[in-house]
Amino acid sequence: MASSCCGKRPRPAVPLLLLALLVVSCALSVSASGGGGRGNGTRTAEFRSGDELRAYRSIVARMDKMKKASVKTIQSADGDIIHCVPAHLQPAFDHPTLRGQKPEAEPEERPKISADAAEEEGDAVFPQAWSDGGESCPGGTVPIRRTTESDLRRYTGSLRRYGMKPRAAGVRRDSTSDGHEHAVGYVTGDQFYGAKASLNVWPARVASAAEFSLSQIWVISGTFGNDLNTIEAGWQVSPQLYGDNSPRFFTYWTSDAYQATGCYNLHCSGFVQTNRRIAIGAAISPASAYNGRQFDISLLIWKDPRRGHWWLQLGSGPLVGYWPSSLFSHLGGHANMVQFGGEVVNTRPSGSHTPTQMGSGHFPREGFNRAAYFRNVQVVDWDNNLLPARDLRLVADHPACYGIQGGYNRAWGNYFYYGGPGRNVHCP
Repeated sequence: MASSCCGKRPRPAVPLLLLALLVVSCALSVSASGGGGRGNGTRTAEFRSGDELRAYRSIVARMDKMKKASVKTIQSADGDIIHCVPAHLQPAFDHPTLRGQKPEAEPEERPKISADAAEEEGDAVFPQAWSDGGESCPGGTVPIRRTTESDLRRYTGSLRRYGMKPRAAGVRRDSTSDGHEHAVGYVTGDQFYGAKASLNVWPARVASAAEFSLSQIWVISGTFGNDLNTIEAGWQVSPQLYGDNSPRFFTYWTSDAYQATGCYNLHCSGFVQTNRRIAIGAAISPASAYNGRQFDISLLIWKDPRRGHWWLQLGSGPLVGYWPSSLFSHLGGHANMVQFGGEVVNTRPSGSHTPTQMGSGHFPREGFNRAAYFRNVQVVDWDNNLLPARDLRLVADHPACYGIQGGYNRAWGNYFYYGGPGRNVHCP
């Protein structure tokens, strides 16, 4: 669900103790070169190994398979190509545990809203650039953003891990050792069966193609070693992955701490899309403006108590699809942590902190119409109830670069403002 947010302003933010947190890096942290056009010419770079060539051919074959299966192709004004592919032929069903299957019916039971939850505002509309002119895919198909030749040329990491995050470095990893910086709210120490929040969308400025800025929900289970399971969704600006600086709707999953499983969006088999009007990886348009109109999206991730799959829903509106329970070990049961907030990659260009923005690029103290926010931060309990996220803890790795401040009121429930400009006189 997306909305133009114009509800009551929350009370002044209440300062909270920032706690150290071991968090998951949510990034495609690899170096990148400038991309060419969006054409489908021949890749000219030399492959470093036979494995790289095989990976390249596999990606091209998957691209061609989607193109051939498409019953309609939509050329977006922003340059994206959207293929409308029969739902049973989408990449999910190449997964060994899903072969031969078709998308399951939508669950009859949705999470129940508790009496003390804040009222949700907004329209059941999710604005994306490719559908601005009223475009959508026919019934029985799902929209898939095409990976182009220029996407592959722009990517200078190993093509064997195209669309994946970097492998975990060691059993535990702190949130800044690999250049990833966070400003997040989180709950832990309980059994969680989902999470929900509304977050405003910004065209965050990213300083280089090797960096990114994102805002998302993480649903997490396992340890921060090799058995970590995560489900993730939100918006991100990633010039390397998408070739531009537009905020884009994204998903991610892993069942082994980013070692060999999972990917962004539909770059691999796993996530099953059921919605014909939402393109994962496509630009969200319009976005919020400083001192102007605010646009937010409401995301709900929850575990179907009957079949055990984790569904992605746009607020109280349409379902996007689901992560089958068979993909996971720990998340086959429940989550033990839920996290909300922002993340950037800091490559320290020229030896200084990056000027890549988190959220709006402005600090939380500037408040509504200026700073990025999460509002109506909620979790799903064992009985499929949506409840306010009690004991929400806030942490910023480097508050002088990217901050976070939160509070509670009846209009927004649990909320926080977060983000910042990166490099500044207090963050050299």
